Amino acid sequence: MYNPKFTITNKILKNIGIIEACREVIDKAPLLPYYEKQFRDDALIRTVHYGTHIEGNELNIDQAENVIMGKDVVGRQRDIQEIINYRKVMRYIEEIGENSDGKVNEDLIKHLHSLTVKKLLSTDSIGEYRKKQVVVKNSYTGKVSFKPPLSIAIPFQVKDLIAFINSKSEQEIHPVLKSGVVHYELVRIHPFLDGNGRVARALSTLILFLEGYDIRKFFSLEEYFDKEALRYYDALQSVEKNDDDLTKWLEYFTQGLSIELSKIKDRVEKISIDANLREKLGGRPIMLSDRQLKIVEYIQKTGYLQNKAFEQLFPMVSEDTILNELKGLQRSGIIRKQGKTKGARYVMK
Repeated sequence: MYNPKFTITNKILKNIGIIEACREVIDKAPLLPYYEKQFRDDALIRTVHYGTHIEGNELNIDQAENVIMGKDVVGRQRDIQEIINYRKVMRYIEEIGENSDGKVNEDLIKHLHSLTVKKLLSTDSIGEYRKKQVVVKNSYTGKVSFKPPLSIAIPFQVKDLIAFINSKSEQEIHPVLKSGVVHYELVRIHPFLDGNGRVARALSTLILFLEGYDIRKFFSLEEYFDKEALRYYDALQSVEKNDDDLTKWLEYFTQGLSIELSKIKDRVEKISIDANLREKLGGRPIMLSDRQLKIVEYIQKTGYLQNKAFEQLFPMVSEDTILNELKGLQRSGIIRKQGKTKGARYVMK
């Protein structure tokens, strides 16, 4: 069975501490459904765009979003297909993360590859291990990064990695470190002719989902990897340069997740409803209309809402209609009214 070599350094401990603190805030934030969807959609778009851009995809993030939404985009057909494929990969790992027994096997890894390279590789290469020796080049510099193992060794090394993933004795490894280890090792084995980076990043994310670290699916590590791609490649190469020690790679990997989750935590704290709201509502779901969502967002930004702002907020909507929306929010325990005249204020409760 694969046995990774690394040291828990102060950098890794600090990063894990930040990750755990952010996870606690994000998981418990009583967000409205509107914001929940907004965060997930944003993470998905960033994952798909940056996860393919780092491999040379030329579409910008707006074009990638349009492809995801099923809109027509002018661009290379390969780039468009890569976006479509990686969106399906993300959908697949979300389903697996929610409905599986937590086990990873070869069929799952091969299916990830099939989804990743559909219509991009010849049929005999889709979901199949490579049969020849290849070299891995840095897509930015064109230089050879490393030489993966011989093709004959692939089935054995993948089996060892799967045994590591599923082994109960490995559960002592923190899920984030386990995710980072799996990311590196699949890149190193390089089992397929193409698409290995995307499959490795998807499998790494799936490990987090399976280990209870989905963090409401609000995060995307791909942007961190792509923004400074040379650092990403250097971090991967550091393992071989340091006699197969993953420490520097894991410092880099955990730093990425700590940065990403810190940003999300800050955003969540800015827009989340009062921390006591969930308890006040008895844990029941909050179903609000679009107008009610807009009202809550306005109050959170300005601190209060008065009648004189109704027309600015909802042109062509009657005052009675808006007052009915406000009454619904009051009944839900989300806002309260201060004062009784037309100068009354509506504030978060």
